[in-house]
Order: sequence, then structure tokens, then C-alpha cells
Amino acid sequence: MPRPTLSRSLRRTGALTAVACVAAVALAVPAAAHTEVEAEGARALDQDVALTFTAESESGTAGISGLEVILPEGVTPADVTYKNGPEGWKLASTSRGYTVSGPELAVGEDAEYVVTVRQLPDVRTLVFKTLQTYGDGRVDRWIELEQENGGDGHGHGHPAPRLALKQAAPGAKAVSPTPTEQPTTATASTPSTPTPSAEAAAGGTANGAQDDDGMTVALPLGIGATVVVLGAGAWALKRRSRKAS
Repeated sequence: MPRPTLSRSLRRTGALTAVACVAAVALAVPAAAHTEVEAEGARALDQDVALTFTAESESGTAGISGLEVILPEGVTPADVTYKNGPEGWKLASTSRGYTVSGPELAVGEDAEYVVTVRQLPDVRTLVFKTLQTYGDGRVDRWIELEQENGGDGHGHGHPAPRLALKQAAPGAKAVSPTPTEQPTTATASTPSTPTPSAEAAAGGTANGAQDDDGMTVALPLGIGATVVVLGAGAWALKRRSRKAS
């Protein structure tokens, strides 16, 4: 084979090898699905902030049916209200955050919803750990923190959604905590004045005591009066008997 032809063949072989390597790397690192949260321009201590969550589907056989979010410190379930989301989905508070769920979405369809937070805490980053459930029972756990990411360095981990906040605006202050429902305890619900039934019971007890006292006083008085009357009668009869004799 002439040398020019050999050189061209080697160059072609090298180019094909490079293309093959690039393709192999691309195929080996598919686009990783994630669950993300966004709030454009959000600052610490901002009020009534709309957060948009997007959960990408990773299942080829079932659709997303629900998401559970574990709220970061400084945000309580009472601070979160549902704004919009997939048709038929609803928000329910939990002890550690909330769930958004409803009819199963189509296979491959991403779930997107929006909630409003009463006030963001005074921090620079918020982490919203999320459990993503599918109609077949599969659960994707997007809970890994950046420093403990268990991925392989190619975006294959399950990082929790993170929201970076700008510094609080000058003069911004934390508002009072969200009012919580008052506990319905016996002490809190007992009225300060007696109820009619209680008054009746108290009155009955008092009257009973008075009646008992009255009987205690009247009984000896009645006995004494009877003795006097009987004595007077006996004396009168004795006197008449003497006169007759």
C-alpha cells in the first residue's frame, strides 16, 4: 500500500476511534432525572413566596402518584399552602412536612406543582428532601445532601432539591409564628361560671343540707311541745277529778 494511502487510513481510523469513544461516554452517562425546586429571586425572610417543584419521571412502566416533602428547619407545615398542580392532586400536612398526591400521571410525565410559603427563614440554602412514589409502589428517595451524595460522580445520585436564597432585604424581619389550633383540653374548655346542671346539683346539695339542719332543730322542739301539752292535759284532768270528789 502506498504511504499516502496508509496515512489517510490511519487518520480515518483515529477519527473514528475518537467518535466512538465520545459516543460510548455519552451513552454511559444518560441524562439524570431529578426533583428540583425554584423560586426566582427569592431572598431570606421573603413572605408569601411561591415555590415551584418539578419531579421528573424515571419509570417506564408506571406514572407518578404522589410526592412527600420533608420541610427544612424554619418552615412548618402550617406555613405551606397549596397553589396548583396536577389535576385532582391535593396537599395534606404531615408531622414533618406535607404530601401532594392524586390520580396517577401518565407514564413518563413529570409532576409539577406550586406551593406558597408564608415566610422563608433567614438562611442561605433550603433543602427539601423528597420521596417520589409511582403507581406501582416504587419510591425514588431524593434525600441525599451535597456532602453525602452517594452518586458515582456522573450525576447518578439522588440529591435532595435545594433552593439558594439571596441575603435578606434591609429591614426585613421575621414575622410572628403561624397561629396554631388551640388544644381542646378540659381545662381550656371549662367555663368560669357553673353550668345549669352544676348549679342544680350544687343547689340540691345545699338544700339537702338545709333540710337536714331544719329536721335536726325541729325534732326536739316538737317533742318538747308535745310533752308540755300532754302535761297540761294530765294536770287539768287531775284537777277535775279532785273537784268531782
